[in-house]
Amino acid sequence: MSGRLLRLACTAAVAAQAVLAPATAVAVPEPGERPVSQLLTDLQRLYREAERAAETYNATEERLRKQRAEVRRLDGELARARLSLHDSRGAAGRLARQQYQGSTEISSYVRLLLARDPQHALDQGHVIGQLARERAETVGRLAGSERKADALARKARKALDKRLSLAERQKEDRDEVRERLRDVEEMLASLTPEQLTAVAELEREGVGEAQRELVTSGALGTGEREPSREGDRALRYAVQQLDKPYEWGAEGPGAYDCSGLTSGAWARAGVTLPRTSQEQWARLPRVPLADLRPGDLVVYFPEATHVAMYLGGGKVIHAALSAGKVTVSPLAAYPVLGAVRPDAGAR
Repeated sequence: MSGRLLRLACTAAVAAQAVLAPATAVAVPEPGERPVSQLLTDLQRLYREAERAAETYNATEERLRKQRAEVRRLDGELARARLSLHDSRGAAGRLARQQYQGSTEISSYVRLLLARDPQHALDQGHVIGQLARERAETVGRLAGSERKADALARKARKALDKRLSLAERQKEDRDEVRERLRDVEEMLASLTPEQLTAVAELEREGVGEAQRELVTSGALGTGEREPSREGDRALRYAVQQLDKPYEWGAEGPGAYDCSGLTSGAWARAGVTLPRTSQEQWARLPRVPLADLRPGDLVVYFPEATHVAMYLGGGKVIHAALSAGKVTVSPLAAYPVLGAVRPDAGAR
């Protein structure tokens, strides 16, 4: 939904740019209208809120996925424990019958006193003692099986409750994403072609200026570095996804969101990454921008709500909500938080 509308909006902006006056001619707002800079700020805020909501949804979806697996694991353990309990109860039943049947027999001590062969009686006593120990073990196994089954039943119930709670949370997160995307759509629909053109031009100018400042500051270091073998594989896969649509919560192969693309690309290289941009930022080794090599991940915004893959030459490839697709952008397209390296130990 969002990707299609955004692509239409971008197409409209490009078409309008070809036939309308330069952006500076429409930059001055009419009385009561918001200036173009404010429109751009508002639109960027809406995009950012939508991506933040999408990454929150992804985090809940990942937790729910793990919780489903935990419920399945506990259910399997509980089934095995109940089978063991059934076997233990059967053994206990046989023991009870044996004890009842042998209750009228004289004691082993009396048999020893009356026996013509005391040694034989002693051997029988040893056997009787062994049987007593086996009976005690049978009772112990029954008690242990009951305790284990009860404990697993409680864990399984608790895990199921947590799964149901996460499923409810996922629905709330999904509704939040949809609401944020509706806000973006409503704002885009409210803009005239002239405003769309002006906003797009102002955004390009801002990104260009930020990129020039980043490059001239020396923050990217000097010279180009080679990717690792895994990084090269991940990057090649990401490039093959160019122009595929952005879709929140998507992990490919037909569509992607930002962290879905980075985690999916690195999975093709044999490296498992956390699902969300926040977790990728929190759990992967940090790397200075001056040491960036192709395949590294660049994370954006203070909340780490967007992530891209470094392509080299000051460019990144990412699934961008604002573009509605997987695209290549200047590294400074958004405020940079930092960078991480999925294969920090690789040469």
